[in-house]
Formats: sequence, C-alpha cells, structure tokens
Amino acid sequence: MSEVFEGYERQYCELSANLSRKCTATGALNGEQKKQKVSEIKAGIDEAEALIRKMDLEARSLQPNVKAVLLAKLREYKSDLNNLKTEVKRIVSGNLNAAARDELLESGMADTLTASADQRTRLVTTTERLGKSGDRIKESRRTMLETEELGVSILQDLHSQRQSLLHANNTLHGVDDNVGRSKKLLTNMSRRMSRNKWMIGSIIAVLVIAIALILYFKLK
Repeated sequence: MSEVFEGYERQYCELSANLSRKCTATGALNGEQKKQKVSEIKAGIDEAEALIRKMDLEARSLQPNVKAVLLAKLREYKSDLNNLKTEVKRIVSGNLNAAARDELLESGMADTLTASADQRTRLVTTTERLGKSGDRIKESRRTMLETEELGVSILQDLHSQRQSLLHANNTLHGVDDNVGRSKKLLTNMSRRMSRNKWMIGSIIAVLVIAIALILYFKLK
C-alpha cells in the first residue's frame, strides 16, 4: 500500500473526527460564536476535500488490484464528507428548532458511530489484505533484484569472454600477417636461388667451352 496514501488517509480521518465534534458543539451556539465555528468547519471541509483529491490521484497511480481497494475506501470517505456538508447546511440554515436539531444530531451521531465502526472493521480487514499483498510484492521485488544481479553478472562474464575472443582474433590476424610475410620472403629467396643456379650453370658451361677450345688449339 502507498505510504503517501496512508499519510493522507490519517490526516483525513483526524480532520473528519474533529469536524464532527465541531458540528456537534456548534449546534448549541448562537451569534458570532456560531458564525466563527461554521467558518472553521467550512475551512476544514475544504481541507478534507483537498485531501480526498490527493488520495484519489495517488490511488489511481497504483497497481490495479491496490487501486480498486483504495477507490472503494475513497467512496466511503466522500460519503462521510457529504454527510458533514449536509450537517453544516442544517446548522447554517437555522430553520430547525432546537429539539429537531438535537434529534437530528443524535441520529446523525448514531449513524456516524455505526458507520465509523463498520469502516474501522473494513479498514482493518483491508489493511491486513494490503499488508499481505505488500509482503508478496516485496518478495517479488527481491526476486526480481536477485535475477537482475544474476543477469548483470552473466553479461559481465560474456563481455569478458568477448574481449578474450577479440584479443585471440587479433593475435591470429597478426600470426597470419607474419606467415604471409614469411611466405613472400621464402618465395623471393627461392627465386634468387634459381637465378643463381642458372648463372652458375652458365658460367660453368662457358668455362668448359673455353677449356675445350684451349685444349683443341694446343693439341692441333
């Protein structure tokens, strides 16, 4: 359950109880004292309406299963606030006589007490359910965090392995380049050796021919 909603809810319950007491006390007053109390009650009702709007906005921003429970509670609070507004109108109108007003106040207080008892029972039950839901949500969140940490660790390992593979690949490319250069060097040396062999063979042939000519002319 939202801690923000709970804070607004506590403020509203305290304010509603205070306004109910003021309505009861104001019914017995007259003149300026009554006007002053009525002004205080109206200001409190405006504050209560603001709290209900805040609770409504907070409830609608939560998950659907929690939102449905909180909106049901808000409907009860709105009904309670409407009862307070009706009571203030009756106090301000002054059309009711003292006996009728007392009877209405007693009836209203009885209804309010009954409604408050029912609301407290529902609130306790709802709070227990929300507490269990909150525990399940916390457990799910903890599991998600553990899964996220495991995923991050796996990604780090994969990144390290990728870096190792890239390094090995670069090393292989370097070896390939060295092998290519060595192959070219061996090819050039082989070509030079072949040319040298041809040159030596040619020189030997020339020398043999020269010696043969010299021997021929000497023997002749």
